[in-house]
Parts: sequence; C-alpha cells; structure tokens
Amino acid sequence: MPKNKDAVSRYRWIDERLRNKRLRKPTLEDLIEFVSAKMGATISVRTIQKDIQDMRHDPELNYQAPILYDRSTGTYRYEDDTYSINSLPIDEADLQGLEIAIGILEQFRSLPVIVQFEDAILKIAASLKKNREVLEHKGLIKFARATQYKGAAHIPFIVDAIKGREVIRIAYQSFDRNEPKEHWVEPYHLREYQYRFYLIGKSQKAKGGTLLTFALDRIVDLWPTNKTFDEKNFDDASYYQHAIGVTVPQGAPEKVILAFTPLQGKYIKSQPIHPSQQIEKDNDKECRISLNVVINHELQMLLLSYGANVKILQPVHLAEKMAAEAKAMLQHYSS
Repeated sequence: MPKNKDAVSRYRWIDERLRNKRLRKPTLEDLIEFVSAKMGATISVRTIQKDIQDMRHDPELNYQAPILYDRSTGTYRYEDDTYSINSLPIDEADLQGLEIAIGILEQFRSLPVIVQFEDAILKIAASLKKNREVLEHKGLIKFARATQYKGAAHIPFIVDAIKGREVIRIAYQSFDRNEPKEHWVEPYHLREYQYRFYLIGKSQKAKGGTLLTFALDRIVDLWPTNKTFDEKNFDDASYYQHAIGVTVPQGAPEKVILAFTPLQGKYIKSQPIHPSQQIEKDNDKECRISLNVVINHELQMLLLSYGANVKILQPVHLAEKMAAEAKAMLQHYSS
C-alpha cells in the first residue's frame, strides 16, 4: 500500500536525525522527540519502530536503509555514513513517474518559475519525451490547466526573496476591503491550490508575528525592503498536515465523521479526501469515514460540493453550519 504523506515526512525526519553528526547518536526516545517536534504532533513508540523497520526492509519504499542498533548504548546510526534516503538510484518506476511529471511541467511552462528551470527540465526530458508524446498523440494522457494564472508574474520576485530570506512589502487587496492593505512579510513558502498560487509568510506588523496566507492574484504590488530575517522556522509538511487546501486556522484539528452514499463512497475510497482518512463503516447503506483535520473554508466548500451525497455526523457545529448553508441555498430557489 502506498505510504501516506505523514509517513513519508517521518522517514525524512528520521533520516535527517540519523545523518546529523553535530548531535549525539540518537536513542529511540531521541528519534521520537525529534520527529514529534517536526511533525507538530506526538508520535508513538510503535510508529517510529515500524518506520525504522519499513526504512530497512519495505520493498515498496526500497530504501534498504542500513540502520544499525547499538545495544550497548541504545542508539541508532547508519552503517554507511554517506547514506541518505534522498540519494537513491532511479529505477524504472521512477522513470515512468518522471514521464508524467514532465507532462505536468510542460502544461505550466509559461509560468515564470518554470521558465527559470526550463533547460534542466529539457535535459531530464530528452530520453523520456518520445514515449510521452506518443501517448499524448494517442489521446491517452491529457492534463487540465487554467489558461491564465493572475499574479504568477510575482513568483520570481517571491522565490528570490524566500531563498535570500528577504523581507518584502506587499500591497494586498482582500475581497472584503475597499483599499489595499500594506504588509511587511517574511516569505516562507509558495503553494498552488486549484489553479491559484499562495504565499505563506509571517507578517512583521501583525501582533505576535502571525502566519498569513496571501493569494498572489490579490497582490496589487510588492517591493523589496532591503531587510533580511533570520533562518525561517517553518515546515510546510507539518503546517499543512491537518489541512485541506491552503488556509490553516488557529486551533487543534478535529475528528470529522462523514457518511457518504455507497456510490459516492466508491470515489472517496479510491481518492481519499485527506491522508488521515479512515474507513469507519462500509456497507450497502453508507460509506462512513473519519478525518483528523482543521475546519477551514476549503473543507466546507468541498463538503458542499458533494450535495446530498454526504451527511456530516461530527462535529455538531460543522453539521449545523452546513445545514444552514443548505437552507440558504434552498431559499434562493424557492423564492
């Protein structure tokens, strides 16, 4: 079974801790503490032990990680000091994946951030492109994309600022304001969601240095400030691990229980809504799943898109909000 995003993140953090020569060789407790801090959640002993075994022996991962355990000190290390899961040879399955990835990149080739790496992409594509073009000509592969990406012109400037840890000044026009608002931002991360690009960064003027999300299509203008910030303390995998979409409201994730019709359930099982998705019940009456997520706008819009094919069982406040939305929709058509 393919590993979920959380598992892949844990492997990455275990690998990083094992390769860190500035720290003492880690015990199991050290690994748990390190990974838990990076993931922003408490990771169990059993989970880390299984992760180590998977890194060593799982044929699907094919890491074959040479992790040794020293009984005398109770510590773990790589037998080969130069080993890393990030420097593995590419196999046939990886090459097939690259064919698909190159197809996607070509669909986005007009974006400035892609243009910067066009030569590298073409070099990688040289030995793969012929087979991919044959498939496309046969109509076997087709990638959907939007024709325009408003705000994409800002991407090169923002990418340079992220790499240089440079504070940027933004004039941001949110939909609920008549005039743009100015922000001084420490830019951390760029993210695409549903054909829109977003910048995640810390607002220096906001109280407590709040993390904010800016849609690039609503940035009116931006300028350099000639100021820099310290090494960013931001891990996108941890930040988004409980979110659907790009907004991450404050507060802990909640257990969301959804009951889908059997037919809709087939789609939900084949393409999970979120990596935390678990099947709670599956019969000829319903497909019931649970999610561990924050309640944000994107989740609510997704649930509304399922219409009568889903019923929210938990939490109550989310069910009530969606019921109110459905009632308001009905009033539009009954008046």
